[in-house]
Amino acid sequence: MTKKSWLVFAVLCLAILGGLVWLSRQGESINLSGVDPLQVQSASSQNGDIADHTHGSKSPKVTIIEYGDFQCPGCSQASPALKAVTEKYKDHVQLIFRNNPLSSIHPNALAAAAAAESAGFQGKYWEMHDKLYTEQNSWQSLDGTERTNYFATTAQGLGLDVDRFKTDLAEADRSGARIKKKIAFDKSLAGAQNAASATPAILVNGKNVTNQYVKDGKLTTSGSSDARQVWADADAFGKLVIEPTLKEKGVSLPQ
Repeated sequence: MTKKSWLVFAVLCLAILGGLVWLSRQGESINLSGVDPLQVQSASSQNGDIADHTHGSKSPKVTIIEYGDFQCPGCSQASPALKAVTEKYKDHVQLIFRNNPLSSIHPNALAAAAAAESAGFQGKYWEMHDKLYTEQNSWQSLDGTERTNYFATTAQGLGLDVDRFKTDLAEADRSGARIKKKIAFDKSLAGAQNAASATPAILVNGKNVTNQYVKDGKLTTSGSSDARQVWADADAFGKLVIEPTLKEKGVSLPQ
């Protein structure tokens, strides 16, 4: 092998080794021993000191967990339905939203998740969460600076300190950054609940109802053309999923 060939070979080996190290770091496992994914996660070093984002009852009989992706069309349908159900049964139901950006098919999902978490630092997580979904078509195809400027304009409209928001957003991908840890932790929880491969993933008291549909007023697992995913229909989700679960927990609902 010539000297030039050896140099090329050495460079290739270094590149491959570097790639393996990078992949190893990206794939570092998070220790979930002692962690119950069904419970609200308090702020900890593992999740960047960012607790679960919750809406509704603080002492629920029923807990809805959504693993969502802000660029996912289905998630944008699920969001208003889940919020409406949580509001309707707010004395007994709690909604937890956790990040599961599927970056391989939704290139702006990770940045959007970081935008929501950045807004959360200023107490406006749910407001940004809702805006990202309702305005999904406006930002999902933007690149780089355009995307950042769009999120910053949204933050301004929510009354946030825009300079602080931009700083938090810019630092989100830094190694060890709080937001990066939070998103990685959420994704690990999704994996622990077999809910990582697709979004949205909806769990009700630990039961995965993602693939349940409603047809003729009844639940079905058949996704026929005339059936609709139950989590996209607030009335059906409440009546067919939430109310039976509440009754199982001994909650009497007004007729």
